[in-house]
Amino acid sequence: MSCTAPLLRGLTALALLALSTVALSDITTALEDAATSTQRSEANRARNVYRHPVETLTFFGLKPDMTVLEIHPGNLWYTEVLGPVLKADGQLIVAGYDSALPGQPAYTYKLQEAMEQRLADDTALFGDVSVVKLSPPDSIALGEPGSVDMVLTFRSLHGWTQAGVTDQILRAFFTVLKPGGTLGVVQHRTVPEAIADPAAFTGYLTEQQVVDAATAAGFVLEAKSEINANPRDIRQHPAGVWTLPPTLRLGEVDRDKYLAIGESDRMTLRFRKPE
Repeated sequence: MSCTAPLLRGLTALALLALSTVALSDITTALEDAATSTQRSEANRARNVYRHPVETLTFFGLKPDMTVLEIHPGNLWYTEVLGPVLKADGQLIVAGYDSALPGQPAYTYKLQEAMEQRLADDTALFGDVSVVKLSPPDSIALGEPGSVDMVLTFRSLHGWTQAGVTDQILRAFFTVLKPGGTLGVVQHRTVPEAIADPAAFTGYLTEQQVVDAATAAGFVLEAKSEINANPRDIRQHPAGVWTLPPTLRLGEVDRDKYLAIGESDRMTLRFRKPE
């Protein structure tokens, strides 16, 4: 027994490694299929080169049996990737705006209506997606405490910072996550010296701003990645980050220049809620 036990343990370790490799290969294939599917528009698929959904979601540790909360999915760009991967064995929840709350910007009501309609019309693609509310500071209802495995937020933190609600929202994320759960953040990134006017709303934040805010809410920074880095982005543009594609707020002014830069330089951070 004493001679064979180490061998058995070695075989077990190898078997676990093999299973882990297969599982990673499976999720990567599923993500690639969803990201490149012709069920997505040509314009959305063209943005894969800037947003790296397969690599990003793999870095965050997405698994097909998770309960995942996607924050303010907008026109469902990432939802088109998450839904097909999670619909069989997992659960996708999206946090939209609270349409019953008066006094919000007009676009939020239109965006929410369009989002809910598309989710309802295309269950074959998205699966059975649940919708919860996130209209801070007055309406936040993300679900029962400790009910989700992963919270994902893409390019939203600058708006919350401008509105002064980042701390409130991050605490809500911390509450809804299970112990050991993941918070995945992608955010337009600048360097500290680029913020000449802290009150200017450029859409960019520093990594330290995001890390400090998440840490204050109780999260631990587990890892960071340069998956979504763009060294061509000088971070100082006439109309902030919206100067760049896909918004191209300046219209035809220097359009080719900004198209050549591509989408913004972005931080990709993975936080953990302690056990």
